[in-house]
Amino acid sequence: MGTQNRLAELDGDLAEERLYPEAEIRADAKLDEIVGKSAALRLLLNQVETVAPTESTVLICGETGTGKELVARALHNLSPRCSNAFVKVNCAAIPAGLLESELFGHERGAFTGAIAQRTGRFELANRGSIFLDEIGDVSLELQPKLLRVLQDREFERLGNTCTLRTDARLIAATNRDLAAMVREQQFRSDLFYRLNVFPIRVPPLRERREDISTLVSYFVLKFARHMNKRIESIASETISALCNYHWPGNTRELQNVLERAVILSSGCVLRVSLSDLGTGGGLTSKQSHPAKPENKGNLRRLLEETERQRILEALGETRWVIAGPRGAAAQLRVKRSTLQARILKLGIARNR
Repeated sequence: MGTQNRLAELDGDLAEERLYPEAEIRADAKLDEIVGKSAALRLLLNQVETVAPTESTVLICGETGTGKELVARALHNLSPRCSNAFVKVNCAAIPAGLLESELFGHERGAFTGAIAQRTGRFELANRGSIFLDEIGDVSLELQPKLLRVLQDREFERLGNTCTLRTDARLIAATNRDLAAMVREQQFRSDLFYRLNVFPIRVPPLRERREDISTLVSYFVLKFARHMNKRIESIASETISALCNYHWPGNTRELQNVLERAVILSSGCVLRVSLSDLGTGGGLTSKQSHPAKPENKGNLRRLLEETERQRILEALGETRWVIAGPRGAAAQLRVKRSTLQARILKLGIARNR
């Protein structure tokens, strides 16, 4: 009778969906925080896995907040250079007059304030990878020197005529249209062609909506752990609203909304006030799209199928032992009674 009551509660509690276990969320340990299994993301990861083992220059394009740095790290981690340095430079964050010194280094006395010799980022990245983010912000004056490093792997420190060499693989990223900048003579065509050997486009979040529920689980579990909170589920109405919003700020915006929600939530259920999505969360009602009933059904089926597969994997690994420190319940980090109820609910049966 207790089990029937529990099942009735689960059937009636359609307003909540359980968060995925963290082990199920990651696509690959070497891909850090790249989360999801959508077709658009799989295409991206296939491109990363194809070009990573090579020495080719890669240009990562995509809107702000899509995770271009994560893709650059994945390229480095999957390359033969993974044991060496991954050096990153945000070209937009460094004043144009200082960027050359940052990239190539300088000698003592090379300019006012140069009180000591400085090693440049290309030297630090020798035998590793250097990631130049926002490369569209590099000035026209500096671009020829950057082209020389790409073509000849040679450069000079400021204040020194001695030629240095570097074996650094360049990975660049931009949210700007470099081809249009070339046409407008704001970016050198020869540098663009050298950078554009293997372009990779990072899809915006609105093109991979099926990943949103997984990303929600990932970020909520991450923030809850850092804040010493225990959040196990999320309101179905909330997940539908999040999946139907078009996210102009992409994954970064989603991350910020969820961090705020974890801070404000008390108890085991994540609470995101839908009325706040137009204000504190940075969303507006005009930008949001009403959740369609069929989308809720599809999302619920996706969640249930993912949960079913994870439970089957855990049961297979533990030979269908549910309880105990090495049982499936412990592996999934849920109570034994909860796991038994989900097994019944999802119609999971052992093949004999």
